[in-house]
Amino acid sequence: MKSILVPIEDHGVVEPILETALLLGRMFDSYIEGIAITPDYPVVLPVDIAIGVPSPITPENRVEIAQACRERFQAFMVTKQIPRAASALAGLSYAWRQDGLVEDAFLGAYGRVFDISVVGRPDGASGHTRLSTVEAALFETGRPVLIAPPKTPTTLGETVLIAWNRSTETARAVLGAMPILAKARRIVVLELEDWGLPGPSAAELVRSLRIHGMTAEALTLPDPANKPGEAILAEAKALGCDLLVKGAYTQSRLRQMFFGGATSHILSQTTIPVLMAH
Repeated sequence: MKSILVPIEDHGVVEPILETALLLGRMFDSYIEGIAITPDYPVVLPVDIAIGVPSPITPENRVEIAQACRERFQAFMVTKQIPRAASALAGLSYAWRQDGLVEDAFLGAYGRVFDISVVGRPDGASGHTRLSTVEAALFETGRPVLIAPPKTPTTLGETVLIAWNRSTETARAVLGAMPILAKARRIVVLELEDWGLPGPSAAELVRSLRIHGMTAEALTLPDPANKPGEAILAEAKALGCDLLVKGAYTQSRLRQMFFGGATSHILSQTTIPVLMAH
């Protein structure tokens, strides 16, 4: 994971996202790039309010917002004594994309040339990462996404829980997490009874990970309340995990909106970093 993309929005919670990205960056001597992000507002020139055409974000506003995002990102890196990248091959370093303020849709496309994107937990609270930003990264980049919790973690990827439901999305998440899994001290592959799709068992995934020289074990637990998101987070906490790996939206987003789902619960409630892929 040599290249990390961090979208920055000028809201209240930025530092835990940057701290999590830096934890990952230190593991792999990564290049970390910041980019200023905004909701998908149209660019509207300001006009007379009397004719009733308000502008949610003017060109001048865009410049100011992008500058505020850049200053927060660069101030963090300077405080942490991370060098500015002379090139993308400079080892642990940072840079800022200079193209101004971009929307979620651009993030989804631009993230395709990075190994991973790091975003905050989209719990709906004011000043936190928007769900649309997270979903743009998940659905459009084709790369894994690391969800940073609101409280900065102290470690990352030492004890990892894989929430295995045998889905294609979770298989992609495991593949995306392989560089981190290779460094982990302990990997637990969790299956919940009567949850997920037909497919290889947790024991079979463990065998595959062990072929790669990883220390992995399988664990099967009941879920009598039929709330897999809660069960997964509870087990991650009980095991002292500092990373959860899970496929994102193995049910449709519409179904999760109306009936809930493990992805939605974890995205809104996790207190540890989560690596997801779709």
